Amino acid sequence: MNRLAGETSPYLRQHRENPVDWYPWGPEAFAAAESADKPILLSVGYSACHWCHVMAHESFEDDEVATEMNRRFVCVKVDREERPDVDAIYMEAVQAVSGHGGWPMTVFLTSDGKPFFGGTYYPKAGFLQLLSAIDDAWNNRRPELLDQAGQLTESLNRLAKLTAGDGELPGTDVLNAALQALAAEFDPEWGGFGRAPKFPQAMTLELCLRAHTHNGGDGARTVVTTSLDAMASGGMYDHLGGGFARYSVDAFWMVPHFEKMLYDQALLSRVYLHAWLQLGESRWRQVVDETIGYVLRDLRQPEGGFSSAEDADSEGEEGRFYVWRIEEIEDVLGPGLAPAAIAWYGVTKSGNFEGSNILHRPVRGELARPPDVETARQQLFDAREKRVRPGLDDKVLTEWNALMLDSLSRAAAATQRADWLEAAVANGEFLLQHLRRDDGRWLRSWQRDGGARHLAFAADYAALVQAFVSLGQATGQRRWIDAAVSTADAMLDLFWDPAEGGLFTTGRDGEALVTRAKDLLDNATPAANSLATFGLLRLAALTGDQRYRDHAERVLALLGPLAGSHPLAFPELLSAVDLHQSGSTEIAVVGDRPDLVAVAQSRYLPNAVLAWGEPYSSPLWEGRRDGFAYVCRDYTCLAPVDTVEALETQLAAS
Repeated sequence: MNRLAGETSPYLRQHRENPVDWYPWGPEAFAAAESADKPILLSVGYSACHWCHVMAHESFEDDEVATEMNRRFVCVKVDREERPDVDAIYMEAVQAVSGHGGWPMTVFLTSDGKPFFGGTYYPKAGFLQLLSAIDDAWNNRRPELLDQAGQLTESLNRLAKLTAGDGELPGTDVLNAALQALAAEFDPEWGGFGRAPKFPQAMTLELCLRAHTHNGGDGARTVVTTSLDAMASGGMYDHLGGGFARYSVDAFWMVPHFEKMLYDQALLSRVYLHAWLQLGESRWRQVVDETIGYVLRDLRQPEGGFSSAEDADSEGEEGRFYVWRIEEIEDVLGPGLAPAAIAWYGVTKSGNFEGSNILHRPVRGELARPPDVETARQQLFDAREKRVRPGLDDKVLTEWNALMLDSLSRAAAATQRADWLEAAVANGEFLLQHLRRDDGRWLRSWQRDGGARHLAFAADYAALVQAFVSLGQATGQRRWIDAAVSTADAMLDLFWDPAEGGLFTTGRDGEALVTRAKDLLDNATPAANSLATFGLLRLAALTGDQRYRDHAERVLALLGPLAGSHPLAFPELLSAVDLHQSGSTEIAVVGDRPDLVAVAQSRYLPNAVLAWGEPYSSPLWEGRRDGFAYVCRDYTCLAPVDTVEALETQLAAS
């Protein structure tokens, strides 16, 4: 056992029996490098990463490679999901050096943390050559390396040094430019944006759905419909158990990287929910049901938190848990059901993945299963449950749980599913109980056998604000709005940049790294600044506190000029631009009127906030009469209504 034996991260613990003398990230490793006059070899990955496993098997479990690593370097392992701050800084360095990034990430640092070279996956032979070359340069050409480290460190985080310029807020011109740029990237045949490999881009589809809601027309609707149908019909979607894999290696969503990430389930269930509410396609409601069903069945922990991910590999093979040979299907189903299932899921003798079949729907968008296929699906699912499951990363991350809580709260309210609302409340209570210290400081990660650790980052706080607002709107309970307010106040206190605006990734009480970065670009998850802007605008509309709107506008002034020309990098922020530009609609239902609440909750109203149930500090409650609903703009309300029909009319007009 090496030093990682004392860690709680499943990814770090995967490496505790390596012959590599790993250190976890921390002062002990840097002191050891300084004392031994060695560079640091930093390896960053995550537990569900297929190529991380490959490099581990080829190099980190190999005695020859481990001997060279231990002799020449102080070796440090980092779980990127626990420490996104470390990952983001050194990923930028790797991209600057090599022109691309990814995981596993391999970076060489000085003993004060400055990077001087890096890359991603290396096969054993190439890795050994690299170790020798870095060692030679360190011992014989160190001034060159130190100069390179200084220049590279100086160039890091250029985006965080942005200034707001003239402070002009982005408007419809920015949104129109973004939508035109997205149209040029859209794949009209298979949906999505760009070429293979293809990622779901749920936030971008949300932005397009907003555009359709405001403007109508066929363009944005085509983008949304084509993409959602193609993704849900392809092999990236789990047709037996629900949920989505992380991305597709091809352009037509057939062959996934099989790991399932909690954040993908959160973001994709949200966009399918909203598309169903707006466009009325029942097949998308089916995807919502099955995706949330997967999360609650396979990722929910007894305490109420959600695990982070399931691995791509099982029994040492990528995708083994999910794929089928035609003979296996025939054995499970027999002659009565097998032909229908084979036809429905596009199964062939030769297969579509290394001789086996990834189940999919050859008829795109036809997802509603006839009774015999549904019976077959259940039997195949039951048979699959007897297989060796992929590894589960059971750490609970605050940010990812908050993203799922936001989507689950919205879905529970829209569908009136009491069991979903119960699960959402349990998750909110779990977060408050296990991931918030007594002094109110949020933490990043929780593990059953190790408790909570690592100070939470700006993205954790921003995601919590959004989640608590949505949970408050779903339950009508004041305590969740109070939690959103206290979290937003702490976020602005800990992370805000008073000079240029925006949120730093780490709090003023956090660890000092080689640079203090800002999480600005929407990637697999929304950036902290995008989430915060969105959440602050919603909170301002609910509470009437202008402070939240002022901070949101400073982020929009900072990033708005970039967002229109780089929409794939800022889709969540552009949705916040849309909310700010269009203005929020405030809906207040006063008194015990669940029928009126249900009307507001069951519609896609992307720029609306809903106040009902227990009153809290807000102009929305002042002078309002029990039993009525009020639809307002800037707290100036239309005539109060007390019938479902009248409220529906007002919402349609707003």
